[in-house]
Amino acid sequence: MRFVAFDLETTGFLPGVDKIVEIGAVKFVNGKVESVFSTLVDPQTSMPPQASKVNGITDDMLVGKPKVSTLLEPLANFCEDLPMVAHNANFDAQFLKADIEKYEAKAPMGVVLDTFGMAKKVLPGMANYKLGTLVQHLNIPAAVFHRAEDDAIYCGKLFIKLLEKMGHAGTMPPLDNLIALSGKNEIRFPQIIPQPKQFDLFDV
Repeated sequence: MRFVAFDLETTGFLPGVDKIVEIGAVKFVNGKVESVFSTLVDPQTSMPPQASKVNGITDDMLVGKPKVSTLLEPLANFCEDLPMVAHNANFDAQFLKADIEKYEAKAPMGVVLDTFGMAKKVLPGMANYKLGTLVQHLNIPAAVFHRAEDDAIYCGKLFIKLLEKMGHAGTMPPLDNLIALSGKNEIRFPQIIPQPKQFDLFDV
């Protein structure tokens, strides 16, 4: 069983307006972490104090880090066509989608699954379905939250625990079943073929 769990940290809540400041993607193979794609991202803008207060990421930490435009293709190559798992997946997916479209970049090809929606069906009656609450409830070892790589690892382990509770320990159920379980429409990233740039004769 192979999948990628991913998480983003951002400057705010509006895709296409606010910026990605950290990407964490973790490849799981047979329940274990196999490899990690993790980096801070230069947002080319200042970190709002309220965002910095949540994730602890400061302007000084982002100086000299790669821009998102240079990271999208390596991220896509890392994720390949594997299923991708995130908590509140639509949030992270919309941020990536906005930049993929902006830069006409290569994108991950796998379907995106949402552990938030899955957990609501598999673990009914919880006080809330925040990642930290679910991790604690399922006794998943955890320390730091609101950093992309750490949260991606927690999300991947949460996904594995949810599959176990569904009777699918070590196996991936049909993806259509997991999409239906999440209660959301299928999420995929656009596969964009960059178009040749047109030049005006007067620009030559």
